[in-house]
Amino acid sequence: MAGEHTPDDACRMTLTCYNDTFGYRWRHVDLFTRDADGRELNWVHWSVPADGPDAADAVTARVEPGLRRTSGWRHGVSAAGMDYWEADAAWDES
Repeated sequence: MAGEHTPDDACRMTLTCYNDTFGYRWRHVDLFTRDADGRELNWVHWSVPADGPDAADAVTARVEPGLRRTSGWRHGVSAAGMDYWEADAAWDES
């Protein structure tokens, strides 16, 4: 039926990192789990020493070595004017 989802597309994970545009000094990477309709189910975050994708990749490899980025980083700008990047992610099957 239209609109139904299979277990394979039940959820997806995305990494999100930010540019500290407003000087909050809270640099971090978020790992979001979303359902097939894009609704946020859960999230966790960890600190990074610098802004942007390079720092996010480096700290994620250290903090969560079983997590891998499965797409390139996609740049966006929030309604408030903050730069952010999002990428698809998955746990290693090995």
